[in-house]
Amino acid sequence: MVATTANAAARGASRAVTLLTAAVHTWRASLQIRVITSTLVVGMAALVALGGYLSNSIADGMYDQRVEQLLSESALNTRQAQLTLDGSNAATPDAVEQLVISLISRLQVGRSAEEGEGVFLRRTPGTQAQFFVSDRTTTDPEYAALISPELRAAVQGSEVQQWMPVGIPTDKERVDPGIVIGSTVLVPAAGRYELYYLYNLAYEQRTLAFVQQVLALAAVGLVILLGAMTWLVTRQAVQPVRSAARVAERLADGLLAERMTVRGVDEMATLARSFNEMAESLQDQIQRMENLSRLQRRFVSDVSHELRTPLTTIRMAAEVLYASKDGLDPGAARSAELLTAQLDRFEALLADLLEMSRFDAGAALLDAESRDLRDVVVTVVDTAAPIAARRGVWLEVDLPAGATVVDIDPRRVERILRNLVINAIEHAEERPVAVRVAADSQAVAVTVRDHGLGMTAEDALHVFDRFWRADVARSRSIGGTGLGLAISIEDAHLHGGWLEAWGRPDHGACFRLTLPRRAGITLTSSPLPLVPDDADGPAPEPAERPELDPAALPDLDRLEA
Repeated sequence: MVATTANAAARGASRAVTLLTAAVHTWRASLQIRVITSTLVVGMAALVALGGYLSNSIADGMYDQRVEQLLSESALNTRQAQLTLDGSNAATPDAVEQLVISLISRLQVGRSAEEGEGVFLRRTPGTQAQFFVSDRTTTDPEYAALISPELRAAVQGSEVQQWMPVGIPTDKERVDPGIVIGSTVLVPAAGRYELYYLYNLAYEQRTLAFVQQVLALAAVGLVILLGAMTWLVTRQAVQPVRSAARVAERLADGLLAERMTVRGVDEMATLARSFNEMAESLQDQIQRMENLSRLQRRFVSDVSHELRTPLTTIRMAAEVLYASKDGLDPGAARSAELLTAQLDRFEALLADLLEMSRFDAGAALLDAESRDLRDVVVTVVDTAAPIAARRGVWLEVDLPAGATVVDIDPRRVERILRNLVINAIEHAEERPVAVRVAADSQAVAVTVRDHGLGMTAEDALHVFDRFWRADVARSRSIGGTGLGLAISIEDAHLHGGWLEAWGRPDHGACFRLTLPRRAGITLTSSPLPLVPDDADGPAPEPAERPELDPAALPDLDRLEA
């Protein structure tokens, strides 16, 4: 039972948090809601402050005015009572009692329920009070308790009126506000008596409550009116902005013919016209750039195809020259070697240009098959090992024990990894290059980490751009076309994968390739981190250059080209 109650409380708390989160998100996502709520909060605070000030001012004014009026009235009645007592010839106790009762009756005549509860006398000091309430004499202790010792002492010690606020009990079990006004009169043959007037202020209290209700209703009406006016004004101001946002989103989606509706001649209409003019200009510029890009792609494709025919002829002639270089003089033999090497680079450039043309035209296709990615990595490392040895770079390979089977196009993935490893060797500054492979149920990943020159965060954003280099003044010892990484990222996207770069100056760089295990899987994470664990640590010392037999690497220059 306790566990059920705890679970219910947890679910209730979770729902409350969910609702609060949704409310906060809605509030932050809507300018109109923020303006309305802010206006209502400020308006309500102002109305509460103003209403409280007005209510207190009205209450104080009514109370002070009523007290002043009652003090004046009681003073007049006291003078009349003293005149009546002075003109009396009562000499016996019975006559004095009849005189007092008669006096109280005359003072009570004409007092309505709203004006007072009673008039009574108390002999000074010690005798029991006599009250006249509803045409009768009483000694009700509740009324006697309304006269506090402090008030009696003040009345007895002063010739002027004294008063104090009191709470008057009623038959309806409530306490009405009131005041007691006291003074002294001299009764012939009896001495000095205390004369008290008890006034009920319930009428004034009801009047004040009515005024407060009217103020509260007026405040509610003003809040509703303020909210409606704010909603109307913000809607008129925000609606064009929302329309502009919707049109901008459609323009971003490629619907370049979208335009805002122009109504009137006010500022919002000016905004709509300016927005439409901007969209028109953007459409013209985009179409112009698309036409130019289309012409450039076609030019590159046509030139690449047209150059293959003369290049084939030149290749045939170069091979003849290269085959007979031993019979040539040293200068001509070296020229034949350089011609052959540069033709290799030229053919690689043409192949890359044709590949980019296929990507641009959307004609690139995958020849996918299930392969263990470890085999592809080993093949790439074996190919790059002679180059790494030539430059004194140690290749570290970390492969998982289990198979990492993935649906890939081996030729394209091998090209990606070859580009990454060769680039890492080129920039390693004779420090180790680490190749790491990992896999989970959704994806496989390969990272290539070097500890060389590194690159800035801005460089990492452009490293996959075509023909881009971080340092255009730095020469490369390994021939490249400047399209390797651009083709690599296109190959990764063709697989539905990621190719990302991280770098930091003097701390090296890390490239991460993440591929889904099967077609149709949408990547949400990678099995390997992009930022290395040793990103802030010192770079390893350059590896000792291995001793190589030059005769063992007869074709190394052509392999590098």
